[in-house]
Order: sequence, then structure tokens, then C-alpha cells
Amino acid sequence: MTRKPRRHALTVPVRSGSEVGFPQSLGEVHDMLYDKSLERDNCGFGLIAHIEGEPSHKVVRTAIHALARMQHRGAILADGKTGDGCGLLLQKPDRFFRIVAQERGWRLAKNYAVGMLFLNKDPELAAAARRIVEEELQRETLSIVGWRDVPTNEGVLGEIALSSLPRIEQIFVNAPAGWRPRDMERRLFIARRRIEKRLEADKDFYVCSLSNLVNIYKGLCMPADLPRFYLDLADLRLESAICLFHQRFSTNTVPRWPLAQPFRYLAHNGEINTITGNRQWARARTYKFQTPLIPDLHDAAPFVNETGSDSSSMDNMLELLLAGGMDIIRAMRLLVPPAWQNNPDMDPELRAFFDFNSMHMEPWDGPAGIVMSDGRFAACNLDRNGLRPARYVITKDKLITCASEVGIWDYQPDEVVEKGRVGPGELMVIDTRSGRILHSAETDDDLKSRHPYKEWMEKNVRRLVPFEDLPDEEVGSRENWTTTRLPATRNSLTTARKSWIR
Repeated sequence: MTRKPRRHALTVPVRSGSEVGFPQSLGEVHDMLYDKSLERDNCGFGLIAHIEGEPSHKVVRTAIHALARMQHRGAILADGKTGDGCGLLLQKPDRFFRIVAQERGWRLAKNYAVGMLFLNKDPELAAAARRIVEEELQRETLSIVGWRDVPTNEGVLGEIALSSLPRIEQIFVNAPAGWRPRDMERRLFIARRRIEKRLEADKDFYVCSLSNLVNIYKGLCMPADLPRFYLDLADLRLESAICLFHQRFSTNTVPRWPLAQPFRYLAHNGEINTITGNRQWARARTYKFQTPLIPDLHDAAPFVNETGSDSSSMDNMLELLLAGGMDIIRAMRLLVPPAWQNNPDMDPELRAFFDFNSMHMEPWDGPAGIVMSDGRFAACNLDRNGLRPARYVITKDKLITCASEVGIWDYQPDEVVEKGRVGPGELMVIDTRSGRILHSAETDDDLKSRHPYKEWMEKNVRRLVPFEDLPDEEVGSRENWTTTRLPATRNSLTTARKSWIR
């Protein structure tokens, strides 16, 4: 699909103070006619992982090959070379980054992180951003190792992508001795949110990733050109055991470099149709989110953006839950549950688990297909509607590929160990540490047994029963009631509410 740039031929009056004026630029017209809170996208997505966690360049190369075969799932702008966005999320390529550091005379600690940043093209604004980034990281007692200009080839970009191309740099950061990886990830989360708030006025600044677990390469190029633009991806020394890939089709969004996916933990196909409520509830619960793991958690508030895409908001919430101590399996079952309410055959213990979850978080409902990774687990999740395809193939060489469609990867039939699809409400997880693939039944069996959810619900939950269904002995003397028993119609319920208010 080729999208031509829109022409703005409208003259729209706007009210400024007490007078009526006219927009002075196309940017003002855009702001008047376009609501960022309604952003959606429909895309191609997938993951490839070595089940036993062995990193290789083959995983990266196969992901790029798969991405190129999903080019039809994204849009192409009028210059023929600018896409809506594509990208990769990699398990941190440790060997490659240590080689890069050694070539520069840097010494990386056992526990280190690499940030991928989009900076302003203006040298002064970029320098100011670097200073703020360093200040906030050092505030968390992290040591700055150095900055690296990410090698790129601008010649493969289209004119439209090139006009908005940011400065792309990486920052290398060491953790103090004794920090565990998750401890560092939490402090990086707080530091990044402080950085983002201080640099909110710089619209070209964006943190693609700042993590000691994963790294992201993304942009507004064509999928086949991704390794030609980011030269790191063509380097045979860059190896990973997990790779998420994503080709974006902007349903009603303006393509921008930061909106390319994957985001910091996930890539998403579809749309979150409950996003307005999800964002409002996240804002309402801001000060209910607490954890001893992050005493200064509220320095990161607001936790969920309300102007980016729906996918980025879901990624924000997932990131928050992981920072608070949840693993990615538990967090996704909280955010995207199956259809459990009216399933009479569901195990009561499992029903209690989802019932418990429902009291703490409303579903982020699609239709949506999601792939995600925290560097150890790679997973694919469909919401309960099940309207976004996700099919997988497992081969004898311990590789699993799961994507929006079949045919993205070449394999021989005699190499296949298993193939199938992720169904509505299902979650498939690859644990690269234990070398296991966990389907929904296994993950749910583990989750329901972590705590006595059924006992908690029976002891602590009191559910309201409709007045009409109560036996007389429970209602008591009806002479003491000041309201009239009314049939349950819209008008009568309104009357009943008013009578109680009095």
C-alpha cells in the first residue's frame, strides 16, 4: 500500500482569548484536527528464539528475513522508501557490546546496560540532553562508561524518513558491584522517567531502550533495509537468543521514529479498544502503586502515557508491573486475561486467580496479538477475542518462530518438531533459562498455585445480591425499608437511586 502525503487546504478559524484567529502553521492545523489519544495501528509481528538460550547471529538474520517477508503488512509512503516503522528487540548481545567497548578502551562491569537514544539534530540540544541523561544516571549511582554514535547508512532512507531522522546514539553504563540485574533494571526505569520529564520540551528526544536485559533497533525504513541502515545488525558478531520483530501499519497515526515498534518490552498487532478506560484507571490508581523495591516509585509518575499509541501505553503498564516485582508471565495474565467469567468448566482455583486479578486491573482488550520479552522469557499472547493470527513452528535445531502468518521463514518439513497456533486468550512462553516451552495450561497451573487465591476470595469478598433474589429472612422486616420494591427498569432504577440519595 502506498500512502500519499495529505494536503491541507482547510482554513479553520480558532478562538484565541476573546478573538477568533486562524492557524499560523500546518502544525497548528494538525493539532486542531488530530487527536493523539486515538492513535491505533495494525501490523505484522513475531518472535524467534533459541529454546535453550544459545545466542547466534542466525537468530538475528532469520528475524530480519521474516520482517522483510511481512513488508505487505506495513504501509509505504509516497517516496517509496519510507515505511510506517519497523524494528527488532534483542536479548542484550553481550559479546558484541563487549567487543565494541574493548575497541574503545572501555571497561564494562559484569552488570552493565546499554541505552539506545534518539537525540535532537541540533548540537546544542543534543549536548543538553546528554548532560541530563548523565546527571540522572549518576544520581542512581550508575557509572557512565561512554557514548557511541550508532553506525548508520542514511542513503537507504526515503526522503520523508530522512527529513525527520534523529541523531542516534548509545550510552554504556556500569552498575555498582553487588547489584543484581533486576535491581539495575529498576533504577534504570526510575532514571529514564526522570530524564523524560526533564526533557519533555524536546520533542525529538526519545529513549528507545535503556536496559541491561534487552536492546532495540528501530526506525522509519523498509524492513529489508533495516540491517543496511543499522550496520550493527549486519555484523556477524552481533548475536542473540531472542529477537522480536515488528512491521508497522499506522491505521490512523502519523508515522514517527519513536512510534516504530518494538517498544521497551513488547510489540503489538491490533488495537486496544479499551485504551481510554485503561489510561484513565492508570491515572486514578497512580498513588496506589507502591513497592518496597522502589521507594521513590512516584518519581516515575505518570506511569502510562496518554498521547502516544495504544501499544506504547500497554508497554508502559507492563514495564511498571515488571519494575514492581512481577515476572512477565504473571503481568501479562493480569493485563490480558482469557474469557473466564462465563466458563462453567474452568478450574475453580484458576477462576479465583483471574477473579482476584480483576479486582486490581481491568483487561486491556483488543483485538490484539502481542509478543514480548524481558531477556529471559519470550512470549506470545492473544487477547480473548482471538482475532489476530499467531502461528508458530518449532524445528529440530531448537528454534521457535511465532508470527502473524506462516511462510515468513524457510524450513524443510522433516525439520519440523511441532507447529500450531496461539488461540484466543492463550499465552505461549519460551523460558530460555530452563529450555522449556510453556503453553497456557502449564503457565496457568503455576500461577494459580502461587497463592491461595480461592481461599482469599471466599474469606474476603462480599458480593452484592439483587434485592429481588434475597429471601425474607435475610431481608428482615420490610417495614423498616423506606424505598419501594421496583421492577428493574432504567427509569425505576433511576428513581431508586434518587430515593437512596435523599
